[in-house]
Amino acid sequence: MSPVIMIPGSSASANRFDDLVKIVNRKYGEHHSLLKMTVHTNDTITYSGSIRPNDERPFIVVGFENNNDGYSNIKKQAAWFNLAFNKLKQRYRFNNFNAFGHSNGGLVWTYFFENYFDNSSISVNQMLTVGTPYNFEEKNTSNHTQMLNDLIKKRDKIPEDMTYSSIAGTQLYTDDGIVPLGSVDAGKYIYEGHIKHYTLITLTGSKAQHSDMIASDQFINIFHQYIVGNNINNPGHNKTNKKVPNPQQ
Repeated sequence: MSPVIMIPGSSASANRFDDLVKIVNRKYGEHHSLLKMTVHTNDTITYSGSIRPNDERPFIVVGFENNNDGYSNIKKQAAWFNLAFNKLKQRYRFNNFNAFGHSNGGLVWTYFFENYFDNSSISVNQMLTVGTPYNFEEKNTSNHTQMLNDLIKKRDKIPEDMTYSSIAGTQLYTDDGIVPLGSVDAGKYIYEGHIKHYTLITLTGSKAQHSDMIASDQFINIFHQYIVGNNINNPGHNKTNKKVPNPQQ
């Protein structure tokens, strides 16, 4: 099993990607399972959905009860995500996965890789993020926020063999309506030259707005090509409806 593990942005719940999973399954004739986890502020985890037996590429979404914005919360969310990630490893015993993050979800991934992730027994193949504000609202990439400086300092902790594609929306040519293009582009200071491959992709058009991008045809094609399809032939094609029990808290 090589799951796609997904983290939503601030103010979004573990249900954020329900439509995306449905669209991918319908558009490509695939049958990916969906397991959703919510980590609460008391470190407990609640579950929804399940993973089918023999599903090689299930979707797993990890959301947070405290889904507020801000650097201090991103650090807390990375710690909570680490709890969920360890539960998943213990239950499903996969040795590789793909990562996806929308908005602040990409920041949680980055902080997690730098502070919690142990790649001695498990590896991340591909990561894709959309509208991740590595420099928050700062438009000038030469003006680094404290968060960006901290993430740059610990970039050597990030697994070197991963491939990362960062998507920026340019609805207004300089931003996606919320996140400046320069803030998304600031991810290069963390990843470029350290990991195997880093790419910045810009989306344009009517659905290049921050919240709408994951519903655009452009994005869905990229998501399937980079995150769902790599190294897996006909992912999730097993149609059995038998459910695997969810891990216990």
